[in-house]
Amino acid sequence: MIQHCCPSLLKAGLIGALVMIAAACSTPSAVVETPEPVRIYGLPAFDEAHYERADAMLSRNVMGLVFRDRVNTTWLSESLFWYSVNAPEGTEYHLVNTQTLSTNPLFDRERLAAGLNTADSENEVSADNLVVSQITVSGDARYMEFRHDGKLWYVDLESYEVTPQKPDNITAPRSAVFSPDARYAAFIQDYNLWVRDMHTGDDIQLTTDGSHRFGYSTDSQGWTRSTRPILKWSREGYMISTYQLDERNVPEMHILRTAQNRPELVSWPYAIPSDPDDQVPMHHRVVIDVQNQVLVRLQGGPYHQRTSNCCGLTRGNDWADNQFIDGNRKLAFVATSRDYKEVTLKIADLSTGEVRDIFHERDEIFIETNLNSRGVPNWRVLYERGQFIWFSRESDWGHLYLHDLATGERLNSITEGTWNVSDILRLDEETGRIWFTAVGIDPDKDPYEEYVYSVLLDGTGLSLHTPDTGHHSVSLSPEAGFLVDTYSTVNSAPVTVLRDSFGEILLTLEEADLSRLFEAGWQFPTPFSAKARDGETEIFGLMFKPADFDPNKRYPIINSIYPGPQIGSVGTRGFAHSRRGQAQALAELGFIVVQIDALGTPMRSRSFHAAYFGDMSDNGLPDQIAAMQQLAAQHDFIDISRAAIYGHSGGGFATAAALFNHGDFFMAGVAGAGNMDNRGYTFYWGEKFQGPFERFDDGTDSFTNQALQYQVEGLTGHLLISYGTMDTNVHPNTTLQLIDALIAANKDFELIVMPNRGHGYANESYKLRRTWDFFVRHLHEMEPPREYRFR
Repeated sequence: MIQHCCPSLLKAGLIGALVMIAAACSTPSAVVETPEPVRIYGLPAFDEAHYERADAMLSRNVMGLVFRDRVNTTWLSESLFWYSVNAPEGTEYHLVNTQTLSTNPLFDRERLAAGLNTADSENEVSADNLVVSQITVSGDARYMEFRHDGKLWYVDLESYEVTPQKPDNITAPRSAVFSPDARYAAFIQDYNLWVRDMHTGDDIQLTTDGSHRFGYSTDSQGWTRSTRPILKWSREGYMISTYQLDERNVPEMHILRTAQNRPELVSWPYAIPSDPDDQVPMHHRVVIDVQNQVLVRLQGGPYHQRTSNCCGLTRGNDWADNQFIDGNRKLAFVATSRDYKEVTLKIADLSTGEVRDIFHERDEIFIETNLNSRGVPNWRVLYERGQFIWFSRESDWGHLYLHDLATGERLNSITEGTWNVSDILRLDEETGRIWFTAVGIDPDKDPYEEYVYSVLLDGTGLSLHTPDTGHHSVSLSPEAGFLVDTYSTVNSAPVTVLRDSFGEILLTLEEADLSRLFEAGWQFPTPFSAKARDGETEIFGLMFKPADFDPNKRYPIINSIYPGPQIGSVGTRGFAHSRRGQAQALAELGFIVVQIDALGTPMRSRSFHAAYFGDMSDNGLPDQIAAMQQLAAQHDFIDISRAAIYGHSGGGFATAAALFNHGDFFMAGVAGAGNMDNRGYTFYWGEKFQGPFERFDDGTDSFTNQALQYQVEGLTGHLLISYGTMDTNVHPNTTLQLIDALIAANKDFELIVMPNRGHGYANESYKLRRTWDFFVRHLHEMEPPREYRFR
């Protein structure tokens, strides 16, 4: 009867329900005073002011509070470059002469506004409200093309005569990939590859036999897909390397989109680790001469849908692992095995399609040709020299080696030591000098900070070009005589300078302005190091404290985790206020929050990276716990008896594993969108980091040990699980399997289902608020403000 009379009680819960009966069950005509909100858990109230401070620290709220930290450089010549920078009044544009070391505005805003008003008297503009974009500058900085008010304009920067560019009415197809000279725009139509000539507007069909599930340049990788073609243009812009994707036998994944009356079924090809070779997507490689409309099929295929390093097929606009050589008469490419243990450098003759093997490497764990997630693979063919550069971790560290192109024989090491090459930046075949970023060379520096070096191909002449402490992001001049360098640390502001090739600072271009960020209450995180589970290996992390931190108080500690293996929890070692805003926001609720790069993450040795290969449910959690315990031993303000963890995607997987396998340490966790059993996640991920799928005689398989639905009996703490019903990356099925197992084991847990959300719902206000509420209740034992609304 109470349920029929007082449905509101169902929402409020049983605790405190009797307080509501008299008011809620009164007759409709009775005058009832609005009762005070019932505190469902019977806990003291948590101050809403903490939520307001946390809200202010969210990434979306602090992004616009920093200025002069984002510098984008365009080199016009060895002696001239221009750059844009975010300023309080809007974007600024500056022109720099490397010979005179002069810096001037790229254009005069007053004169440009006047020129525009002369050219277009109907739409008057002033210097204050002048907004330009899509800027292109001539090599001598005399002329500039730009977009304003939706139109394209051309200006002489001496006379400031402004003329409209003639509208050609030629628009690029949606999701097109442009050639380097912007002459052609490649796109997919009816499973075939086309290009639009942006000079004439003509559409040219390059292939004709594409069909459903056997189309050209198709971006369908299971965990991600789009309508954008995947291909590699030659530098001159008239040759294309791409493939015909065969996914005709790939089993489908299914998902339901919530809709009025009836849900809508969405299905697409999605290979998982247990699928046999004849049921996974394969590439039939082709090279197309756009100008002559000639297609050549490469022999030796089909090839697995793989690149030689994580993650996905593209790097920027390019299909990775492709290089046109010999005046576009040949194509060098790397083929990677399904299990990521073998890579082969091949060269194709583009007149015949004949393919020749050049070099082969096998790693019994997994291959990486670049340790940065989505970095360009670190191999290069030096055709004129008859050599190639190869990246390998055979020494346990990622280094560059020089090989003979004809025989594949190694000639010498280019780099060596207990450190890693990160990215090849530039290669000068004439001088034989290679420029690259590296981590860990200086033992006195943070081993994750990237510095710029160069070395000769024979391994001599190693030079450091960015000596200042910090993480460096650079733009090299055309001849590498100068570099624009933006550097910072996790607890220092970015500075952008012009350096000469010896690393000397010639000009300070910009210094980031953090004043408004600090005024909002933001503060730098504190870097720290600790020992991993073995008591010997040093691991590194960041600690976040609330703005009103009191060292005499005791704070619960929360781990913000992303376990890798392709990246870690911390991310860049440079200044990154917006990326770390969620951790700082949570700290404002009276917590110590930590991010730690444990074993199993990249940028360290191969053995460090592959520490838990074969058992992904390890997630580096023993290292996370060891580091948190050491922090608590060093700082009395950390209450290690109130430890919690949260994460999304791989972090959701790690969080659930932490609650199941380390319940004696973690008392609460929030797990979002986790790949809870990698047998049901994309085949490339599990096969690379767990190993090939194998069935055993006892009914188990090589993935059983990482499947969290078999580990739920260990849950003793508080667990909040969430998933998006339209997550086409990490399918909700693995989470539903876990939920079913929790129910079967009679385990208490909380659940949030996000209808029609994909994988990226982690920062939605509702999800954030429920996460905050969860930790306030279970770590502070206080009742959060009811249904707090974010600003």
